[in-house]
Amino acid sequence: MSKKRGLSLEEKREKMLQIFYESQTFYLLKELEKMGPKKGVISQSVKDVVQSLVDDDLVSKDKIGTSVYFWSFPSCAGNQLRNVHQKLDSDLQSSGKRHAQLVEQCEALKKGREESDEREAALADLKAIELKHKELKSELEKYRDNDPAAFEAMKEAIEVAHTSANRWTDNIFTLKQWCSNNFPQAKEQLENMYQEIGITDDFDYLEMTPLPSKAVAE
Repeated sequence: MSKKRGLSLEEKREKMLQIFYESQTFYLLKELEKMGPKKGVISQSVKDVVQSLVDDDLVSKDKIGTSVYFWSFPSCAGNQLRNVHQKLDSDLQSSGKRHAQLVEQCEALKKGREESDEREAALADLKAIELKHKELKSELEKYRDNDPAAFEAMKEAIEVAHTSANRWTDNIFTLKQWCSNNFPQAKEQLENMYQEIGITDDFDYLEMTPLPSKAVAE
């Protein structure tokens, strides 16, 4: 019997994102290291996988007190998807312009000229740009094709994330009230602590803007 193939980095990233999306909550790294193996990601690689997701803005992290928390909602992936689409579109346009310039340059070099280092360099550059242009165009098509089922799934996931966020907001308000009732003499210190961790005077429940019934490519 052949040995089971290990997960690739991209597969590990998907498995770790599933943990966040399914629970809609916050985790310490040590908690993720315990949960990773349940998804097929060995605990030793969880830290690097999660950091790669943080680097790509698919997972958020913040230090609260002495602890570092990680979280991700499906809406984060939606924003990242739009950013990737815009970046690929921009790269594709730049590549197209460069491709046209190199074609023009190559044609000019062909007219009445023998083989030269300049021409060889231009041809090599042209070939590399053509390959990159093709790769970018192929990648962009993945994001241009609307998938109604995926869009509806994202809408549902965003609604779950919205409910989860407001549930945490409600818990925070409850905790603030409890602290005020039990430690009235520490009101000023508590207010300073709230400010330090981002709970300002305008902290409130999230309002969700209704999404369109189906995705729009542009």
